[in-house]
Amino acid sequence: MITSNDLRRGVVIEVDGTLYQVLEFQHVKPGKGPAFVRTKLREIPSGKVLDRTWRAGEKVRDVRLERRSFEMLYRSDDGIVVMDPASFEQMTLSSEVVGDALKYLVDNTSLEVLFNGSEPIMVEPPAFVDLLVVRTDPGLKGDTASGGSKPATLETGLVVQVPLFIREGERIRIDTRTDGYIERVKA
Repeated sequence: MITSNDLRRGVVIEVDGTLYQVLEFQHVKPGKGPAFVRTKLREIPSGKVLDRTWRAGEKVRDVRLERRSFEMLYRSDDGIVVMDPASFEQMTLSSEVVGDALKYLVDNTSLEVLFNGSEPIMVEPPAFVDLLVVRTDPGLKGDTASGGSKPATLETGLVVQVPLFIREGERIRIDTRTDGYIERVKA
């Protein structure tokens, strides 16, 4: 058991027999009244997001998960096929388990799979991924790094805001935690 003060982004907790991952948390100390922790939680099996408020110091049941590294081989009709790089054992992860991580994953991407016992429950992509820009509007003469942004569609279908100088066919680095553009990547 942990207290609500120990909640952090990414922690998995159990509430009423259901597993939730903490997406956001905010410790609030109002001028009058007791402190509390405001959280945004994602239900792991379904992906539903809910807001929950905890009293400061309230007991919360945390879940110990095993974290194992895998490499994504390819997408299949019902999810993705991954391989354990140590044993070369392959397994298929369903779309429900992969969830939002699918928009960052291309073939041969390293990723982490979280297991509750022997059951895979969630996929965590790497913090930064390099993806190819497949569609964006052309830049104009005089475009600068700080002059604005435009939408760009990446090879996985993800749409992010990029600087005006980014062109189709370039590789860019994306922060998977914020869906934010980081930098252009040399090939």
